[in-house]
Amino acid sequence: MSIVREHTTRLLDNSRNAKETTRRDQQKKRCAAQRFSSGFALSSKAQNCAHAAGFAKESRMEIRRDPITQSWVVLGQRESIGDSPQPCPFDSGVVEKRPSILTWPAEGPWQVLVISHPDPLYRIEGDLGRVAEGMYDKMGAIGAHEVVVETPHHDKKLSQLSDEEIERVLWVWASRIADLKKDPRFKYVAVFKNQGLLAGDEWSHAHSQITATIFVPRRVKYELNSASEWFRERERCIFCDVVRQDEKQGKRIVDVQGDYYALCPYSSRVPYEVWLLHRRHNHLFEQPRPGSNRRQLAALLSRVLRRLEKVAPAYHLVVHTAPNTLSKKGELAGYWKTLSDDFHWHIEILPILEKRSKSYSIKEVYFNSLLPEQAAEQLRSLDPNT
Repeated sequence: MSIVREHTTRLLDNSRNAKETTRRDQQKKRCAAQRFSSGFALSSKAQNCAHAAGFAKESRMEIRRDPITQSWVVLGQRESIGDSPQPCPFDSGVVEKRPSILTWPAEGPWQVLVISHPDPLYRIEGDLGRVAEGMYDKMGAIGAHEVVVETPHHDKKLSQLSDEEIERVLWVWASRIADLKKDPRFKYVAVFKNQGLLAGDEWSHAHSQITATIFVPRRVKYELNSASEWFRERERCIFCDVVRQDEKQGKRIVDVQGDYYALCPYSSRVPYEVWLLHRRHNHLFEQPRPGSNRRQLAALLSRVLRRLEKVAPAYHLVVHTAPNTLSKKGELAGYWKTLSDDFHWHIEILPILEKRSKSYSIKEVYFNSLLPEQAAEQLRSLDPNT
């Protein structure tokens, strides 16, 4: 009997170890995907890698500033990954049990739903608590973290929705950005979407996320500074210049719908990187220009995503809009005079290929083996309707 008991115990231990190894492997994949980002809130989840190794089971969340790189890093977040499959929290009949922030339509069965993130990076309640530790700065993880459930259908991707359905999602993104910007504490509101395991996708149900932060992400600050300098020297929007030149040359254009353009940037960071821009100048995604047709943007986004899904199993999508101008203090205090003239909202999509590339491992000097002209030509040749 003791031999049987010992053998059974060993089997149970092996099973538990195998589950733990699987859980850690899944977490490492998420961490690797989250480390490669555009400097938005999704990248701040990279600190979860430490927790994957079993560190800091419980800790108070805080935001720390790197005085050298000017980056803000969220610390103390613990991502919960169960060992056994759980019911999808966004399926109809389940998600309705959570308090909703926004429901579209307001009456009847929902088509798009916004809820608070079940395990948020940032929380609206609490004290900012900005303090110094010698030369270092830190503060509480104040902000907002929301999930946009893009469809009630569990088995549909964003790319598989109709143009009308995608337009609803775009409208919800804009509505939440505008509403969160009413809080003067929030300096930036980001919309991002991670699709696929390699991108750190938290749930398979089609969803995107919105974060409002009390700092401006480093990637956005780079863009703001470059746009400001370009406008100061030339009195033109750098993004408008990009669209005009690429429109004239044509070789990096992937697709066009009305006044909306999809192109592979001249200095693409990764293979098949695509930006979506409006031909007419506008710095606020959440405030479309009079006469703008967001259905055209929805149609273009749908075709681009279907093309990208033919060449990459996962992607990051990030909406870049102007910062919140209610707060004119702090890191961008002197910037606001030309913001509406020099910045230009756009959507960046960064695919992740299955084959690991140096593009994803070199963080500041990117290596991309595929010329954007070649990438655009290949994407144009793909039929998004098949």
